[in-house]
Amino acid sequence: MTVSPALEADILRQRDPELADVLLGERERQSTTLQLIAAENFCSPAVLAALGSPLANKYAEGYPGARHHGGCEIVDVAESIAVSRAKALFGAEHANVQAHSGSSAVLAAYAVLLRPGDTVLALGLPYGGHLTHGSPANFSGRWFDFVGYGVDAESGLIDYEQVRTLARNHRPKAIVCGSIAYPRHIEYALFREIADEVGAYLIADAAHPIGLVAGGAAPSPVPYADIVCATTHKVLRGPRGGMLLCGSELAERVDRAVFPFTQGGAQMHTIAAKAVAFGEAATPAFAVYAHQVVANARVLADRLAAEGLAVTTGGTDTHLITVDPAPLGVEGRAARGRLAAAGIVLDCCALPHDSARGLRLGTAALTTQGMGEREMERVAALLAGVLREDVEAKRAREEVRDLTGGFPPYPR
Repeated sequence: MTVSPALEADILRQRDPELADVLLGERERQSTTLQLIAAENFCSPAVLAALGSPLANKYAEGYPGARHHGGCEIVDVAESIAVSRAKALFGAEHANVQAHSGSSAVLAAYAVLLRPGDTVLALGLPYGGHLTHGSPANFSGRWFDFVGYGVDAESGLIDYEQVRTLARNHRPKAIVCGSIAYPRHIEYALFREIADEVGAYLIADAAHPIGLVAGGAAPSPVPYADIVCATTHKVLRGPRGGMLLCGSELAERVDRAVFPFTQGGAQMHTIAAKAVAFGEAATPAFAVYAHQVVANARVLADRLAAEGLAVTTGGTDTHLITVDPAPLGVEGRAARGRLAAAGIVLDCCALPHDSARGLRLGTAALTTQGMGEREMERVAALLAGVLREDVEAKRAREEVRDLTGGFPPYPR
């Protein structure tokens, strides 16, 4: 039986009105503000249905056909479908869909290939590296010896010659390629070449671009990396979670690194939702969507530059844009607060070779809502107007409501 969102809200109001108000308030927030956080998206009603299904009740430690609990014959089918769809979607020999998050997937990859104290080469945090790429506050920085590579001071592009030099000098056990704030395609073949030269494993952290890969709008790391770590939300538009892709020679080790080494019971409702998302991402409609995400990001980046913001790397190849708002007279954190008051939601990020903070934004969610290049021009003008204080917050909020009103993420 399918339960409508309105009926679900009514049920929750009767059982727990306090939480019902919270959920309805969040739905209202998402529907009436501009969602420009690069790591977020709107998953489909079918994905939400799987997340709210009775599969949430089932304990299923282990893998299909080898569980530690009884009664897993149905959830085994769900996980097998998810694995099969992920392998077909990304052309991988093996897929593990149990990782609870992107960070969990990276932890499992390290568990497969590394031992505490090993040297790892990864993008430095000031240049867009993730916490799991060596932050001293994270397990990665505590357990391994990370060496950070950077980006060219003028272009903002990854300095591949520096990567090669650091690899030769430090002889890392593994090289990590991937970023949370790098808007350009990564040259996976060149990373593979450097890794092979020094005898290192190559780990691709493709949390951000994996949805574009699924839609044919970005190059795939699968043919080059020993292990690919990714999330299933962001551009991929699935539930919040992680996955790992690898060749058959590492399959058993990857599975054992996820369970039982780093995780316990699989979240079967989430795995079913991942299967739904993989199925959706295999359709021609999703390919159209992925290319529109990139087209929207390029227009938005161009218009922001025309409005006076400094766009790093001069543009984008992906869904992601990073900008310095300083030319408009405001620093990143203050800019984020000013925009939030106007209903424009985005993140701060580090700026390469700069102690100030910039802004990171993405077009995945707005594109899911049906917005195109014309709307991106309007978003850029509105964003810049708020930062210049040409448009006061109240009026900007009204414009945001007007814009989002034509593109509801979940039409009633």
